Amino acid sequence: MTLFRLAPDVADAFPETLIAVVTATGLRGREPWPATTAALEELEALLADGSWSPADENDPRIEAWHAVYRAFGTNPRRIRPSVDALGRRLAKKGALPRINPAVDSYNTVSVRHGLPAGAFDLDRVTGDIEIRYADGNETFTPLGEPDTVENPKPGEVIYTDTTDVLTRHWNHRDAHRTRVTADSARVAFVLETVAAARDEQLLKTAVGDLRALLQPHCDSSTAHYLSPAHPDTTA
Repeated sequence: MTLFRLAPDVADAFPETLIAVVTATGLRGREPWPATTAALEELEALLADGSWSPADENDPRIEAWHAVYRAFGTNPRRIRPSVDALGRRLAKKGALPRINPAVDSYNTVSVRHGLPAGAFDLDRVTGDIEIRYADGNETFTPLGEPDTVENPKPGEVIYTDTTDVLTRHWNHRDAHRTRVTADSARVAFVLETVAAARDEQLLKTAVGDLRALLQPHCDSSTAHYLSPAHPDTTA
């Protein structure tokens, strides 16, 4: 079991934080996921015919994350929240990347609802996971760059386990070590808002959509929530 913990000083600074942790076990990433494929294609078709577009930086959901990034010293137009970067890529290219079914599922849910989403392979995580401020001594190896080592800036919000950093700038980029592949069998997905008073129901709807995509291709899934009032949960 892995404990997820929201550090008290981060909770105090961002009191409307609400993070959903969806744990899926027995994932089967090497079989076809037709519902995920259809969901991706539907979003791309809606974008192409002009009936839908991803949230951009003028949308309140993205604006809220830009404000949070600025609060911990990151320029959100240079280093963008994950949902902002993914939506911009979709708007520019007209298509989302195809990585593997689990990643494609949370990417689809993320851009559909305008909420950041990510995931960790729990079999590659060491100890517990904490969302906290960096002290500057941590190390981070970016996704796709296994020979690169970075040090987060002091005061930057990070996800970290007992080995090193799992995401920088809260949700900007994931680590290479805990990346989700087609062979990942035990995965924790996270979906986030920093405006819970407005977006709690939106987050819960997104969780339902993600679990519906996962359900045919895993043995079980559960959903738990982190907030300042409930700062830890076990996945």
